[in-house]
Amino acid sequence: MSEGCTGNCSTCSSNCSSKKEDPQDMRIPCGQYSDIKKVIGVVSGKGGVGKSLVTSLLACAMQTRGHQCAVLDADITGPSIPKSFGIKDRAEADATGLLPKETNTGIRIMSVNLLLETEDSPVVWRGPVISGVIQQFWKDVAWGDVDYMFVDMPPGTGDVSLTVFQNLPVDGIIIVTTPQDLVTMIVKKAYNMAKLMNIPVLGIVENMSYAICPDCGKEIHIFGESKADEIAAELGVPVIARIPMDPKTASLVDKGAVELADDKYIADAVELLERIEK
Repeated sequence: MSEGCTGNCSTCSSNCSSKKEDPQDMRIPCGQYSDIKKVIGVVSGKGGVGKSLVTSLLACAMQTRGHQCAVLDADITGPSIPKSFGIKDRAEADATGLLPKETNTGIRIMSVNLLLETEDSPVVWRGPVISGVIQQFWKDVAWGDVDYMFVDMPPGTGDVSLTVFQNLPVDGIIIVTTPQDLVTMIVKKAYNMAKLMNIPVLGIVENMSYAICPDCGKEIHIFGESKADEIAAELGVPVIARIPMDPKTASLVDKGAVELADDKYIADAVELLERIEK
């Protein structure tokens, strides 16, 4: 080690024996017919917390604010994005590549369900094949000009998360959780993986945060009091949205009309995304 070493090998011109090599950049460029400015991952440490709902609501809200949005459905074995937007036709291709389907408001969607014979056909693939599909969705789809791409991730910290974090230029992730006692473990798993991969954590969204009594309007905390603020303070990240259990929203998603859902509960999250450094 050289005298006066600061420990920051990236700014040092010395070739001393202790110099650490920079980690290999494994990011894959998107295709020539794509220009994607920001990539936001929506993740969780477990399933069933509403990542797809949060992804859809964020894309819809940003689209209505004048940003061209896209959704890459990376939940290959449990895709639900096309159904939420009411897209049933299969994806097509031309000389530019695979073409994303567009929703009623112009959001561009790509999901494995748009390539299957029927939407209920199972995807029985091993990890490397699934990772390859994610890479193809990124580089072989002609996305066009996109301001914000939201990546709807599967639960956990496995192959798909590694593929997305290593191969896509992710600008940050949003962690989705619920108010149960498992919240600490759920959030920390996702947070720790992001930090391990040097991916910024933009904030926490608490889904199913409460229900609103239809008679008196009182908030009912079905899963107990929220622990989101406590864990957010410990990790040093903000809680950027609390989404209630709303039967109207659930009904719209079931009908493929998520674009008609009220986005008031994620207004702070949208403002945060709009402030991401250009």
